[in-house]
Amino acid sequence: MHLALPVVLAALLFSIGVYGVLARRNAVLVLMAIELMLNAVNINLVAFDVWLRDTLHAGQSLTLFVIALAAAEVGIGLAIVLQVYRLRATVAIDDLDQLAEPSPEERR
Repeated sequence: MHLALPVVLAALLFSIGVYGVLARRNAVLVLMAIELMLNAVNINLVAFDVWLRDTLHAGQSLTLFVIALAAAEVGIGLAIVLQVYRLRATVAIDDLDQLAEPSPEERR
């Protein structure tokens, strides 16, 4: 298999992820776009590991690390999004411009 095919696929996935991070207003969709970018990195790591015929399989080892990191990111990210939704009743990123907790009058 040629190296160009997985690299092009990874570039497309990463581009879609960057577009999702920059263009979306919903926090959950931004998290999904970040996952697409991490999957593009995983494809590149495995493709270059196979192409270089690394005896230590460093690319595959790093891929497992990135998958574990992505799982932790999803867990913490969704917990933050749920807490923000409970406090503000929205997950729109444009509406989350203040760090202070809203007062009871603003919640209504």
